[in-house]
Amino acid sequence: MSADGRYGLSIIAFIGSVFSPYYAWARRRGIADPLDHCALNVGLYGPGVRRWTMTERGRRHVSAATDHFAIGPSALQWDGRTLTIAIDEIGTPLPRRVRGTVRVTPQAITDHVVTLNPEGHHRWWPIAPLASVEVALSEPDLCWSGPGYLDMNQGDAPLADGFRSWHWSRAPTPDGAAVLYGGTRRDGSTFDLGWRFDADGQASAIQPGPTAPLPKSGWRIARETRSDRGRPAALVETLEDTPFYARSVVRTSLGGESVTAMHESLSLDRFASPVVQAMLPFRMPRRS
Repeated sequence: MSADGRYGLSIIAFIGSVFSPYYAWARRRGIADPLDHCALNVGLYGPGVRRWTMTERGRRHVSAATDHFAIGPSALQWDGRTLTIAIDEIGTPLPRRVRGTVRVTPQAITDHVVTLNPEGHHRWWPIAPLASVEVALSEPDLCWSGPGYLDMNQGDAPLADGFRSWHWSRAPTPDGAAVLYGGTRRDGSTFDLGWRFDADGQASAIQPGPTAPLPKSGWRIARETRSDRGRPAALVETLEDTPFYARSVVRTSLGGESVTAMHESLSLDRFASPVVQAMLPFRMPRRS
């Protein structure tokens, strides 16, 4: 989010795009190559600048190394201190370009890696719970700086095989950041995790307050978070509203502190629906 709260940005670089209908169709035919299903998803939010990009590209348009990842005309580069993301993408469904550079500089890097299911197929690493972000876009013409966050999900199996749904949120706190991560696995078991991260990236587990319901999204996706007892959570703004996913800004209370969090709710039951799978290519075109 920008320091003044007017603009927001989410960037996800995919190797083996977990939400790709093309990757799902390829897996049904046999073993699929994840490097043949890569994408740079950009969600840009704010007055007059909203954009969404998620063009999937095949292996011959992809280059991956330990410090560099290129997806078509866009690329990510790590120099040991800063992750530089060069964006050159066309949005959907309106073909509006997003072009420019985003620099993410971690305040600290944590070694806190979490396994999300008993089989160990899905792992989550909040690489930099605290980071500074500099945004310099030429299309649209927009520059800002503000606080940010960098993480990674890694898996050895399709998400929909392991989970039914989850809710995640990250909020800056006066002395660091807090992350909540909870959901329902495919076998019906649940997980409910919470941590605080200090300025050095050290993690400490927390026990957040009771479940705090939030209004369902326009596509009727259930949303919830946690908040201190007697302190209800509030939906501030819905940034992304899709048939299986909602990204929102919420206000809640953790440990007696009022915080504003970036929040996501994901329904993998909805994602696996044949109707939703048929809709996805309209938001996720492929350049093979």
